[in-house]
Amino acid sequence: MSIANVKQLFTHYVKGLSPQECDRVFLKAGHGIPGDRAFALMHGQPEEQTEAVPWKRKQHFVMQNDWPGLAGLACHYDSQTATLAVQRAGVELLVAQTNTPAGRDRISAFFTGYLAALEPVPTARHPEHGPLQLVGNSNGTTRYPDREPVHLSLVSQASLDHLTQVAGQPIEVRRFRPNVLLEGVAAWAEMDWVGQELQLGTARIVVTAPINRCLNIDVNPQTGEPDIPLFSLLQEKLGHPQTGVLAKIITSGSVSVGDHLSGWT
Repeated sequence: MSIANVKQLFTHYVKGLSPQECDRVFLKAGHGIPGDRAFALMHGQPEEQTEAVPWKRKQHFVMQNDWPGLAGLACHYDSQTATLAVQRAGVELLVAQTNTPAGRDRISAFFTGYLAALEPVPTARHPEHGPLQLVGNSNGTTRYPDREPVHLSLVSQASLDHLTQVAGQPIEVRRFRPNVLLEGVAAWAEMDWVGQELQLGTARIVVTAPINRCLNIDVNPQTGEPDIPLFSLLQEKLGHPQTGVLAKIITSGSVSVGDHLSGWT
């Protein structure tokens, strides 16, 4: 039986902002990681029930592929206190709670102001600067992934190592914003898992599709500046714009760094 190991785990608490590395996550059937993309910054006029906004298509929200400068922010969410902290270059810019009206207003106002100083990419789906409003809740029931039925994203370290060779410089995993980074899988072997059920930690998943990438992978995840033409390199050197795969959770369970992924053929 083929086995891979979990090298790193990431939760993206606020859609479009920086990922947060975790040692262990719970995978909820029909949902994914509770807390992953549980919040989002929505374009448009304020709504009254911001904590209960249902899933919407990604053009309604602020995303790094439209606003690459967002990658220059280091964000940390404390799920115990429901507090979001934002830094840039080591300087603290914001600390506010996501579960109080005053805290949510502060977060919305901060990002509205931050976006006003940025320029969107020419192809931005929603190039307007604001106003923005924080939506979602801290109890893990809301979720705003790009695709409503998709719960999890996985990528292989060997695939990133191959891209490092192609690009001639190190390629950091955070460019691809996955939930799970795997080691012990041959480069690009994960692309053959589509349609297969796998065991991930104590959970069962089914791989549903490869991930089609966009120009956001060209952006340095620390500076927010485009620095490597990865999107074009993928197509020129490998013949496709894909990296990693998407999956659904079909049986709940937990997964920790060092756990196994097994069962593919």
